[in-house]
Amino acid sequence: MNPIAILTDPMAYGFMQRGLVAALLVGVVCAVMGTFVVLKGLAFIGDAVSHAAFPGLVIAYIIGAPLYIGGAVAAIATALAIGLVTRRSRLRFDTSVGVLFAGTFAFGVMMFSTIKGYVTDLLGYLLGNVLGIGVGDLIQVAILGAIVLVVVLAIRKELLFATFDPLGAAASGLPVTGLEYLLLALLGVTIVVSIQAVGIIMVVSMLVTPAATAQLLVIRFGRMMAVGVALAAVSAVLGLYLSYYLNLASGASIVLVETFFFGVALLLGPKTGLLSRGWRRATTAEA
Repeated sequence: MNPIAILTDPMAYGFMQRGLVAALLVGVVCAVMGTFVVLKGLAFIGDAVSHAAFPGLVIAYIIGAPLYIGGAVAAIATALAIGLVTRRSRLRFDTSVGVLFAGTFAFGVMMFSTIKGYVTDLLGYLLGNVLGIGVGDLIQVAILGAIVLVVVLAIRKELLFATFDPLGAAASGLPVTGLEYLLLALLGVTIVVSIQAVGIIMVVSMLVTPAATAQLLVIRFGRMMAVGVALAAVSAVLGLYLSYYLNLASGASIVLVETFFFGVALLLGPKTGLLSRGWRRATTAEA
């Protein structure tokens, strides 16, 4: 088969064009936010907030409101509630996450059980279907993703300072608590943007894996974010093409490609892999 045709034939279909744009948008936004998530150790909260978006989606479906708005409200509210409960109750952060994660998702399941019939829209959000995204959904993804990127890029230095040295940031006059709540809110919006592509169940992988892979390859924050964005973009393209030619689920294909890159970086990367061992051996031999 003509190699050029392999690349161009899938793009003859509108659903592939929309899916590719959506996957790239979601990948970039997740990689940018994922850098902060990995550095602050918030991977568990990403999983919790993604599941917490489900009751918002169900309620929005029942009352006839836009699903994205319902999911965004639920995700942001849960993310902020986790931060508030952690500060007020003095419980461990993961304990607060576990309590609210289980409670909100159970509420969503309960509300879902009251709907009669087969609800394909909501099931699509559980499992993800980026190839089924419409023009309206694509516009919403673009708007929400742009909001997240603009805010993060505008205050990235402050967020980074508060992430690495919260005491020093507070001493310098930065509103550390406000920045933490803002980061949680942005995380909620990012997750709502992502669940259409990969679904609630796998959204944490798209959020964490590219940034974690980048952390195995580079040291500086800026490079880590850039490498994460590049990995997410490449994974989105490769995952969609694999799903098209092998008739696989699109979201799962994207996540598996990202996981493959992580495994390669873990085995061969300069910090933890075979290249690192070879470098140490060469250095020891010279010494």
